[in-house]
Amino acid sequence: MTTLTVQPYCLPAATMGPENPLPVFRAADLDNRIDFEANRIPEEDRPHMGWRTGFRVLPYRLQDSYDRVRQPRDFFSVVLENDHLRVTVLPEIGGLVTEILHKATGKHLIAKNSIFQPGNLALRNAWVYGGIEWNTAQLGHHYLTLSPFHTARLTGSRGEPALRLYAWERVKCFPFQIDLHLPPDSAFLFARVRVINPHDQVLPMYWWTNMGVDELPGRRYLAPASTALKFTQLVEIPILNGVDHSYPTRPDYSYDLFCRVPPEQRKWLAVIDTDGTGLVHTSTARLTGRKLFAWGTGPGGIRWQEQLCGPGQRFFEVQAGLARTQLHSLPMPARSEWTWTEAFGHIAVDPARAHGPWAGAWQEVGRVLESRLPSPALDRLDQEFAKVTASPPVEVLFHGLGWGALEKRRAARQGEPAGIPPELPYTDADLGPDQQPWLALLEGGALPEAAPEQDPGQYMIQPEWQALLEASIAAGPGDHWLSWLHLGVMRLEAGDDAAAASAWERSIQLRANGWAWRNLAALALRHEDPQAALGSFMKAWQTGPQMIPLALEILPVLNRLEKWEDLRAFLAGLPPVIRTHERVQLELCKQALRDGALGTLMQLLDRDFDGIREGETILSDLWFGMHEKRLAQAEGIPVDEALKARVRREYPPPSRIDFRMWTREANKYVAPQAVAKE
Repeated sequence: MTTLTVQPYCLPAATMGPENPLPVFRAADLDNRIDFEANRIPEEDRPHMGWRTGFRVLPYRLQDSYDRVRQPRDFFSVVLENDHLRVTVLPEIGGLVTEILHKATGKHLIAKNSIFQPGNLALRNAWVYGGIEWNTAQLGHHYLTLSPFHTARLTGSRGEPALRLYAWERVKCFPFQIDLHLPPDSAFLFARVRVINPHDQVLPMYWWTNMGVDELPGRRYLAPASTALKFTQLVEIPILNGVDHSYPTRPDYSYDLFCRVPPEQRKWLAVIDTDGTGLVHTSTARLTGRKLFAWGTGPGGIRWQEQLCGPGQRFFEVQAGLARTQLHSLPMPARSEWTWTEAFGHIAVDPARAHGPWAGAWQEVGRVLESRLPSPALDRLDQEFAKVTASPPVEVLFHGLGWGALEKRRAARQGEPAGIPPELPYTDADLGPDQQPWLALLEGGALPEAAPEQDPGQYMIQPEWQALLEASIAAGPGDHWLSWLHLGVMRLEAGDDAAAASAWERSIQLRANGWAWRNLAALALRHEDPQAALGSFMKAWQTGPQMIPLALEILPVLNRLEKWEDLRAFLAGLPPVIRTHERVQLELCKQALRDGALGTLMQLLDRDFDGIREGETILSDLWFGMHEKRLAQAEGIPVDEALKARVRREYPPPSRIDFRMWTREANKYVAPQAVAKE
């Protein structure tokens, strides 16, 4: 028997804080440029690699003001359960599946979140470890990973309860859904996914299902492949530089492996413990990619684990995606939908074979998987679940964001198909304060004007909304500073830099505001004119509002221009609430290093830093710089390569400031002869 219950799920939780109101504009290059020849990327992996994967985040805003003060918090959770598995889902946290408990063994098949502690790893900054995360639209941890999903109760294909997670994706403007099925007699949880392209043109599509699993001694990752792409380099797996990378606790640096599963091979991955048991994930054919990411055992990887999990828990990630790597997006035809079914379950195999030679190990898992869930049986289940995919839910249990409802209102008013099927019931009850200004534009003819001291509100980048805003301005009611501010954001995201600048200049003419000055500064930086950017930034600061995000954008420009006295004066004049921010403290660290105030620098580094970005090494760089300068002064020697190497040997940074995820040696790889010939 399958049951579905709603209950609170208590976690020690940090506070998210308000969103950053400053828009972060997309990369000037829509693609990531990859040197295929230098990286020896095979011909079959090159199509669409890097295509439309350039960084972008608008219309979403950054989530970068979380703290590390954790208090007990009850999250809304939905539990699907049968005789084999207990599955817990957190709609408030991007539909995160936080638990799959295998009842017979008591084993948690995925890393169960013990805390809610964001770290700076996602497209919008904030991200939490563990569970099953659903990533779509764009390269990176998804925009909605820490935002609420609509969640609804379904009637499954055999009459049992099932669960639907669904959302409207605002960057590329498409709906998607994940239907979770746990049939009464099933030892597998199934996720049937549907993404819809509602547009009349091709949509660059991206999807990766990310599973966090506990990092335990002897735990091994397996997938049916003999080669992989590591840092975009072709490698033979699992032995790299004499270390077996299928065991995440063996390498001392962070790494990922995109396994090159042959087209004819069944697609799956597994995480197997020393006793031969563990997690297996498989899917229907559309989901072709398989990936391992591990933090490694180096100091940076350990520090990141502590930052995200708290003491006593470590994890790594295994993933399944639409394409071979996350540097790919795929052309999804106009007015089409893609579906597939994923299965998550417990597996038990011969431990001697599972931890023996690579080929025999994955063949053993593949054999057992095929006996427990044959590929044709999964295909049949996919077709069985398809009827549920297209069926309306029984009851909406939790409401997500209101943007899908707003899109339905826009399309209806303009006599267009919304591209949102009726089985995804976005309703007017979803509309909230974030949507109200845009609803006023749609139905009242103008975006409401606000005082320049106020938050300018949520952004829009859809061409349909840009047309509405331009018409409102031309008609008169919308001809005010805030409309021009938003129009400039839309224009820059659409690639029209000159028109964006004109819009922001007009916004300032209508009413002095720091928001438009800041955007003009961002545009100047885009055109490699830091001097002009600084002028606009300082006008933004003088006009106000003076806030932490703006200060943090001014500081790097002063550094870049080496305006040390101006930087000193700016830091000294900051209000205390801004001056104590960790990023401002880092600027004070850099200033102390330049001044040779090494005692001050040591004191400034004696704190926790919470907002370090994945891959950022500024803290360890400051530590090494401090000791280089100290030794150079004490011994009367230059700061040369020999001294730098000595400092790195003799003065390792304290673990609390060491976020280095890899070393130079991590990228060294001598290709086996078979791979070199390919």
